[in-house]
Amino acid sequence: MQVSRRGLLIGAAVGGGLIIAYGLTPRKFPLPLEPREGEFAFGAWLKIGKDGMVSVAVPQLEMGQGVSTLLPQIAAMELGADWRQVAVEPAPPSGAYANVPLAARWAPLWMPLLPSLAEGEDPALARSFAERGRFNATADGTSLAAYEMPLRIAAAAARELLARAAAERWDVDATECKVEGGFVSHGKNRLPFGDLAEDAADYRLSGSPVLRADAPRERPIDFPAGKPSRYSRLDGPSKVTGAANFAGDIRLPDMLFAAVVHGPVGESRLESHDPKRIEGLSGDVRLIKNERWIAAVASNWWAANHALEMLSPKFAGKGWAESEKFDAALDTAVRKGITYRIATTGDPDAVIGGKPSLVARYDVATALHGSLETASCTARLRDGKLELWLASQAPEAARRAAAKALGMSAKNVILYPLPAGGSFDARLEHNHAVEAALIAKELGKPVQLTWSRWQEHLATRPRNPAAAILWARTAPQGGHILGWKTRIAAPSSGAEFGRRLFGGEQAHAAMQDSAGDEDPMAVDGAFPVYALDHVAVDHVPVSTGVPNGRMRGNAHGYTAFFTESFIDELAFAAHREPLSYRMEMLGSDSRLAACLLRVSALALWNGGNDSSGQGLACHRIGDAATGGRIAVIVTARREEGGVRVDKISAAVDIGRIINVDIARQQIEGGLVFGLGLAVGSSTGYADGLPFAGKLADLGLPLLGNMPAIEVEFIDSDAVPADPGELGVAAIAPAIANALFSATGLRFRRLPLLEESE
Repeated sequence: MQVSRRGLLIGAAVGGGLIIAYGLTPRKFPLPLEPREGEFAFGAWLKIGKDGMVSVAVPQLEMGQGVSTLLPQIAAMELGADWRQVAVEPAPPSGAYANVPLAARWAPLWMPLLPSLAEGEDPALARSFAERGRFNATADGTSLAAYEMPLRIAAAAARELLARAAAERWDVDATECKVEGGFVSHGKNRLPFGDLAEDAADYRLSGSPVLRADAPRERPIDFPAGKPSRYSRLDGPSKVTGAANFAGDIRLPDMLFAAVVHGPVGESRLESHDPKRIEGLSGDVRLIKNERWIAAVASNWWAANHALEMLSPKFAGKGWAESEKFDAALDTAVRKGITYRIATTGDPDAVIGGKPSLVARYDVATALHGSLETASCTARLRDGKLELWLASQAPEAARRAAAKALGMSAKNVILYPLPAGGSFDARLEHNHAVEAALIAKELGKPVQLTWSRWQEHLATRPRNPAAAILWARTAPQGGHILGWKTRIAAPSSGAEFGRRLFGGEQAHAAMQDSAGDEDPMAVDGAFPVYALDHVAVDHVPVSTGVPNGRMRGNAHGYTAFFTESFIDELAFAAHREPLSYRMEMLGSDSRLAACLLRVSALALWNGGNDSSGQGLACHRIGDAATGGRIAVIVTARREEGGVRVDKISAAVDIGRIINVDIARQQIEGGLVFGLGLAVGSSTGYADGLPFAGKLADLGLPLLGNMPAIEVEFIDSDAVPADPGELGVAAIAPAIANALFSATGLRFRRLPLLEESE
């Protein structure tokens, strides 16, 4: 296998130095993780100690998805390390860890005028942007695409250096040495990594390292449900014992605790508060005021939050969010708003004309993330340096935002990356880090700011609502789809998110500046995977008054609901069985067809007949070459108080799998998260305040009513695809279709059961 020198990061040993990355022009970066005493650096990715421990840098946020195991596993398999001697070290922002695939995918956000210049298999402009901007954000399931090959190259290089060090001692040919299980061997000679690390770190490669013939993988057939991977999660023991430190667990000398109250969603400003109300409260409470929020600081968080409850600050403003207003705006927009054609093939307008065979309207409410851990950040300002202990999906953006707020250089901001107790893309935002920095500056002491659940729901950037109308014209016999159109009215949430993340704009300004922009991200996944000759997908921008952000599944979380619900309606109108109806249109995607066949056998699919309560849906995220596929069948029923899902079966093709356990966890977790979006997770607004103030208000499924879940993976040699969002997308339409089977009613709004037809 030929490997270029791009991304080959072999460099300094003890004491630091520079590493080289090859992109638009060769650039040098300071060594991101300095080796400790007894450790030796093998570039940016690996350190090997005299004790034989191999430390692997992970530049992505661990938020439960298992990235702090997957990336070290890749390095261990390529290096030949003993998994029992592999450790993970969260890496700070650095150009050495540039997430180039994500930079290319998000090029419309940071280079909106000519995003195509940053596209392609080797996007040099995206690489330059990501390296210079230290862009190592965690999002869109790009961790493997971005880091598998750099990790393999770094590990292969370290393996060759260890073999060379051993060969020198034994006076043999290094290519004849074996490296496995944490040892280098040649015949009867055998030495552990720890004995060779110091010598190996002094060598330099004369060319590109040779990768192992087999890429890292586990075969699904070797790891059925219940059989653990040989590579257990590195973060598992510390989370089970409670030893893992999250953002809210940090404790510093003389640290104080802060709680905050934000103004209503809209143009809010702090109008008044009465400090006399908190006189005499325990905890030595102090108040920190800002134009848009007020914080209380005390010796413990409970005292600070209680002070704010007693204080009852008042906010003034205008344009406060109102559900009735943005529901009306969505309705008007989807019916007669200005339309931007995002994608098309053929001429669906002419084919459908004024004679559609079926028209259906679907609606999706605003959704909240509902992560286990609310936003938290610890900040300390001393000696001209700002230190942040933070769980962030976009750490460099957080550093720069905090620096800007304090009027200092980002070079003087040190961010210590921490894992997140769930995120679902909520930690792409960093308002809490800015607030913590401002409070720390005001106090002159370290402070830990933690948002209450109420403030999390108020100040977070929820997934946008959407309304869609779908049209189709079908053949009189058999229901073959002749033409298909999807029109989606939704805020330009991708554009406004980009303005916040890359432009540093405040939420309300970003929302206003993005109003009316066409936004392909708002309709991502709406183009059907089926082989249809005439298709169009349109976006109608609409402003709701609520700044929107990203969420696990993003637009796929509702576009799959639109498409797969509509496909089911078309099958019923044509008196066709839903599975065979889909299968005959999937000639261009045999992998998705295979998922449908596998799940039909797994779930004992009966066609959804006889009020069985079975429902089917399938979806692909990504293109035909690199995308992941899923097919889902659920058994569901309507009962007093809501929806009861009894069983979920899923067949999944995500290409080559690195760790079957983690892939299964991600699919199951995505299905459960999507179930939450299907039956709850939403909120309305009145006077700028969300209706849902507590986690219990989101109507999330509880452990006691979790369905049985079975997942089967299709063995594939295709490029690895991210499993984390597939389940989120496919579960809602499967449930809606199951409810139609069970009740004869069509449910076209998320959350389900809010209304039906």
